[in-house]
Amino acid sequence: MAMKILIKIKYVGTAYSGYQVQKNAPTVQGELCRAAEKLFGFPCDITGCSRTDSGVHANMFCATISRHGEQGIETTVPMDKLPRAINAFLPSDIAVYEAELVPEDFHARHDVKYKEYIYRIRCSHERDPFLSDRCWHYPHILDDADIERMKKAAEHFVGTHDFSSYMAQGSPVESTVRTVFYTDVFREGETVIFKIAGDGFLYNMVRIMTGTLISVGRGKLSPDDIPKITKACDRTMAGMTAPPEGLYLNYVKY
Repeated sequence: MAMKILIKIKYVGTAYSGYQVQKNAPTVQGELCRAAEKLFGFPCDITGCSRTDSGVHANMFCATISRHGEQGIETTVPMDKLPRAINAFLPSDIAVYEAELVPEDFHARHDVKYKEYIYRIRCSHERDPFLSDRCWHYPHILDDADIERMKKAAEHFVGTHDFSSYMAQGSPVESTVRTVFYTDVFREGETVIFKIAGDGFLYNMVRIMTGTLISVGRGKLSPDDIPKITKACDRTMAGMTAPPEGLYLNYVKY
């Protein structure tokens, strides 16, 4: 019986115009489609769990492979061998690290319970060229008290809210209501990490939240300003949009 193949992937998004296939730009989905066709010998449909933007990375991204125009795929490649087999056809900045068979009715995006993102901010006066595309270089030092304020502010994101204050203006969506399950802000050396999990995210939502938290850390906003910003449903009330290179899709739960 034909089934879909669920693959788990890591990638560095720097060289790509996001996940989704585009006609005249390199994308992660485009590379996966080419690699799957070379491995199996026929065109494949790749359905991803999300649409990451240009320059955004993934520590865990999930996608299903099926034969083009069909609901499943038949293969003799063992699932424990498939990552190595398909990686032979992928560029070095994209890697499949796990594969399993799932039912034909499994959907990589619709069946997600929640997704977790992290945003990495390197707080240092000097740039590190080895990290220039892997985190936001923020040339101001945030101390423990600053991070504690950011942590308290982020806790106000938890719950079901209209998050249109944290969405890029003009984004075409049917609803701007989302549920955030948990947040955290913590330090790893010079890097401050913002972690957030939810049932879905609006366009640039995590990046705008990050910019807003930076305003809290710098004392331009207080943690108690966050509920007012959220309730305003007004993008101009929130902080700047943090750049894409610090954002990672970190975990996907089915």
